[in-house]
Amino acid sequence: MGTFMETEIELKFFVSSDFSRQIRDKITDLKVLQQRQRDLGNIYYDTPDYLLRSHDIGLRVRRYDDVFVQTLKTAGRVVAGLHQRPEYNAELDSPVPDLSLIPADAWPEGLDIEALSANLNPLFSTDFERQQWLLAMPDGSQVELAYDSGEVTTEDGGYDPICEVELELKSGQTDALFVLARELAENGGLRLGNLSKAARGYRLATGYEGDPVKPLTMVGVNGQMSVDQSFVKALEHALDHWHYHEQVYVERPEQEAIFEMCNAVSLIRQALVLYGGLIPRRASALLRQELQWLEGELDWVYEGRAIERLLDDKGHFLRKLNAQKPLMAKLSDRYDELPERAEVLELLHSSRYCNLLLDLSRWILTRGWQPFLDDKAREKLGEPIRQFANRSLAQSWDELLTVFAEGNELDRFAYLDQQPRLTRNLMSGCCVAALYDSEERETFRLPWLDLLQGIEDFQLLEPVRKLADDEDLEEEDRAQIEKWLSRKEESLLHAMMQSRQIGLTLDPYWDI
Repeated sequence: MGTFMETEIELKFFVSSDFSRQIRDKITDLKVLQQRQRDLGNIYYDTPDYLLRSHDIGLRVRRYDDVFVQTLKTAGRVVAGLHQRPEYNAELDSPVPDLSLIPADAWPEGLDIEALSANLNPLFSTDFERQQWLLAMPDGSQVELAYDSGEVTTEDGGYDPICEVELELKSGQTDALFVLARELAENGGLRLGNLSKAARGYRLATGYEGDPVKPLTMVGVNGQMSVDQSFVKALEHALDHWHYHEQVYVERPEQEAIFEMCNAVSLIRQALVLYGGLIPRRASALLRQELQWLEGELDWVYEGRAIERLLDDKGHFLRKLNAQKPLMAKLSDRYDELPERAEVLELLHSSRYCNLLLDLSRWILTRGWQPFLDDKAREKLGEPIRQFANRSLAQSWDELLTVFAEGNELDRFAYLDQQPRLTRNLMSGCCVAALYDSEERETFRLPWLDLLQGIEDFQLLEPVRKLADDEDLEEEDRAQIEKWLSRKEESLLHAMMQSRQIGLTLDPYWDI
């Protein structure tokens, strides 16, 4: 059969263990061209220092009945939950890998293949039953649906169950993949997954505790990109951040992961605004409506963060208040009223949530805005990003100057009102600022990030402010809280004025 390379386009879902019933219900209306069921055993190999893993390469030997096939998957791209990875396949006589069958140009430069070959060990196995259906979609496309159930095991007894659905486009239009995915998502119970069986095996084999929460970083645009490519890059960057933190939250109750998902949604919404002069609003109308719905579903996370900070370190922040204990008790009660983990997980497995992610992925992948463009917009989107970025940042800057000019007296309410605008402007920077010198950019952004932090500190005081009006508190405790609040507020306003003064004197980094 020789070695050959192919690039697959597939969607992958984690599902509940009884999902096979839903699959059977859904495919009764479709034309099944082929159906088969088989047991697959895979052994994954790497060196003791995980050399292949460090290059994002997967090497496995799969057993189909009595046939062994070696597969090397090289670092590909995951775009919007869609996996695209080149792979190299070759038949073997046994489960022992033979690296001489892999073409030399598949490997990263400078890798010593002989040394690698001598050092390979089996790391973990994935054994599962795969049920497959080849389906003819109404538009004539063919999609393969696979349902896998089984387990990942390591040499020393690690175990993780497998329950997944994969859809792969065999021929025809990418759209057909999403049509079928939407059908399957109709009753919920499935979640788009980026974590491969191999990644889960590596986690088990290395005793990995799970991914850390990461702050949102700059979108990796560069001067060679067109406006259109930069737009896509921003959307993909946000989606990756979103998927990553959804996985973190599903694995462990980490409230910050939800906050980072909210940041990703904000970045997508801001990218739609930033590029909205060229991409008509009606092209993204449905997406924006659904993103707004999701923001509404998750907006409690900001109050949750504030309460967590207030209760942190045994209520250290409130230590000077005589009513510290009753306040902490009330804050705890309020915290308990916020959505529980089970409700959030239910949302993440709901059909509306899944469809939003599918629609977003499909929109990015099929460039769903293109039919809405006129020739002028098309031409503008094809231009290099630099001028567009200069223009957008200058507009954004003018907007901030108008609001935060030194002469403008801003109180707590004014700052809280301006938070969405400041966030939007900083997110716009996030979309295009990677084009410029990083040191000048960071220096310029810093006072504005400080200002945003100041507004968050105002929000931190809000739960205390609400409780200060509580009837149960003694008169003098209430007076003490009022005084404490106004002192905090005064020092915040002073610090924020200083941040503004610094921010207003700096030279814009895009003019240099």
